[in-house]
Amino acid sequence: ETKFDPGYEPDWAVISTVKQERRQEHPPVREKGTVLNCQWGSFSLPLSELYSLRRARFSLGRNFLVLTTRGGDPLPPLHFQRGGARELLKAMQRPVNMPSDWSSLQRFIQDPYATTFGGFSKVTNFFRGALPHTHQESPLSNRSPQDAHCPHPADEEPGFELITCVKLGPRPQVKRGKPLDNWDQFLDPEGRVTDPQKVKELVFRGGIVPSLRREVWKFLLGFYPWNSTTKEREDILRVKTDEYFRMKVQWKSVSEEQEMRNSLFRGYRSLIERDVNRTDRHNSFFSGNENPGLALLHDVLMTYCMYNFDLGYVQGMSDLLSPLLFVTQNEVESFWCLTGFMDLVHQNFEESQEAMKQQLLQLSVLLRALDPELCDYLDSQDSGSLCFCFRWLLIWFKREFSFEDILSLWEVLWTRLPCENFHLLMASSILESQKEELIGSNHDFNSILKHINELTMKLDLQSVLCGAEAIYLQLTHCKELPSKVQEVLGLRVPCSSSDESPNSEPKETDTLLAQSEARGVSSCQPFNGQTPQRIPPTYP
Repeated sequence: ETKFDPGYEPDWAVISTVKQERRQEHPPVREKGTVLNCQWGSFSLPLSELYSLRRARFSLGRNFLVLTTRGGDPLPPLHFQRGGARELLKAMQRPVNMPSDWSSLQRFIQDPYATTFGGFSKVTNFFRGALPHTHQESPLSNRSPQDAHCPHPADEEPGFELITCVKLGPRPQVKRGKPLDNWDQFLDPEGRVTDPQKVKELVFRGGIVPSLRREVWKFLLGFYPWNSTTKEREDILRVKTDEYFRMKVQWKSVSEEQEMRNSLFRGYRSLIERDVNRTDRHNSFFSGNENPGLALLHDVLMTYCMYNFDLGYVQGMSDLLSPLLFVTQNEVESFWCLTGFMDLVHQNFEESQEAMKQQLLQLSVLLRALDPELCDYLDSQDSGSLCFCFRWLLIWFKREFSFEDILSLWEVLWTRLPCENFHLLMASSILESQKEELIGSNHDFNSILKHINELTMKLDLQSVLCGAEAIYLQLTHCKELPSKVQEVLGLRVPCSSSDESPNSEPKETDTLLAQSEARGVSSCQPFNGQTPQRIPPTYP
């Protein structure tokens, strides 16, 4: 996003690479009338001949759309980088009446690109609702819910779904439970956890009482295996302590002369020192200039650089460590809990940022299924990429809630219930709750970003968690849930691990372009067999 402003520390290096390099498109040339002259030649399509509308969005901010006629011929792909979906849909929902609708026609003739085709860029799954006759006459609309996961017909491009209007049904009411407050009942005489799944379910439902967090967190973050005995955990702690201090000695023993010749190490140290001085200073554990908590924060982060030197230190990691250090009150335990946490989120901090782009795309998939109107509005304000949610996903809402709320939130997310992308459901719940404010106040891109940043410390955690779980239940109860949404929720195994990867974009784009240029000659082969399904996880 050329207008992207992170809205907080501008020196977060990880933010700077979120901008995309866009291909140089051949801009369409406006002709007189309502026909566009593009590099493939001119074409026009009466709405009565429209069979389907498919939209591809392989990576953030890059869209193209393909119209298919009733004869099964796909027209040349249309690439768009503007808004206008709302105007387009309003025009298409009105009856075609030349005298009464002359003003709309005049706008079409004067600027057909901006008024008509510019709007196609963001048309979503409620488009079919504007064309009920097309929906009824389409043979694919008669597929039963049981056929939803069956192989696509040969004339459907890979990676696309037929655009349909999905009715999700009512959203259930959800209540939070009581926190885990009795740890001993889950331990056998030798100290093994007898029912790890039950523990996770209780933590997901209500969190953990503060007095038990130090012990239970070490299981949730993989420091201790669930089936380990008390004696085995003592041995693990001893071995892990020795390993930690061996790594700490490595960076402690680096001389000034060595550091001067190692710019990478020097850069890590400088960045850590700067971040430590501004991380959670309002908390008594890290407040003051001579606080030993700051020294521990610094030393653990430096040691992590030796543990994972390829990744090193990226701004934001100090936000992940401070609650761990606060709860464990122990340098070694906080370090190994950090490594367990980073095993879950390390891809967020990689320079390519492919994981962050993927998560923003998945969030868009969820939100589009839940509230197409909100998505359409965000698209019209150049905010459809949802990049204003970047910080939420990067450090798991660390700066959006109070310190105590983060302790409760993270232990819920570490259970990985009911799905691994529960944090995306939380983001969807927050955005939905802000719909009336966003649309009613007619925000533009900058004011949307400002509004989202001003939600910091104003969100009620329990309400957000209830909303996220209710969304999950609502989606999973839908019998015709789109496959892409199922994949985000972990209910369906993707056909290919590269389906959503931007690296796969040229291949899929070229395939679709070739199909369209051939006007109906498909190079795709149908699937053989049904895509494997996963049973939704169970929890109270």
